[in-house]
Amino acid sequence: MSTKTTKIIYWTGIVLTSLWFGASGFFELTTNPIVWGITQQLGYPEHFIYLLGVMKVAGVITLLIPNKLLRLKEWVFAGIFFDIIFAFFSKLAVLGFPATIDAIIAFTMVSVTYITFRKLYTATYSTVDYNTSL
Repeated sequence: MSTKTTKIIYWTGIVLTSLWFGASGFFELTTNPIVWGITQQLGYPEHFIYLLGVMKVAGVITLLIPNKLLRLKEWVFAGIFFDIIFAFFSKLAVLGFPATIDAIIAFTMVSVTYITFRKLYTATYSTVDYNTSL
């Protein structure tokens, strides 16, 4: 796959993820009755819903900044995956399997986006030999 194709897939995924989680965060912050009703039905308290909204909006802002904050973007991806996994199992336990379809779609979309992120921005690790650096 060419770098151009990888970039197109990556930015398409970032935009779709940002729309999905940005809207979700906005609805959580503005106490949208549908979103709040489902989230409370799953057993989450009000203060958690607000915190989730703040984190989603902050994460979306981070994802949309090109070529910067790469380590923080790793954390954003991790947070999104945690959100999706918790949503999946909460919905499965309370609402049944049909309610988990959105989580499955989100997991697939974010997984492809993360894979292309890793192709574009390879992780580089360096080790420090503390015995010779003193």
